[in-house]
Amino acid sequence: MKQLEIQDKEWASDWKIIVEVFNTIDHLKGLFESFDVPYLREIQQKVLILNLEKYVWSLQNYIIEKYSRE
Repeated sequence: MKQLEIQDKEWASDWKIIVEVFNTIDHLKGLFESFDVPYLREIQQKVLILNLEKYVWSLQNYIIEKYSRE
């Protein structure tokens, strides 16, 4: 039972970090929207955000997989 409690705490901590990263990405999107930049820079910003989101989604899936196996 103690192992399960430890695992629950680890999962909660990992999940909190994932949520914080998604919130940071949302904040970054807002900051980018306030810039008046050329179209090419705007596209680069969108690609950066998409890549960050893709990476965090993969981390989220990893965490789900990790704790569903244990």
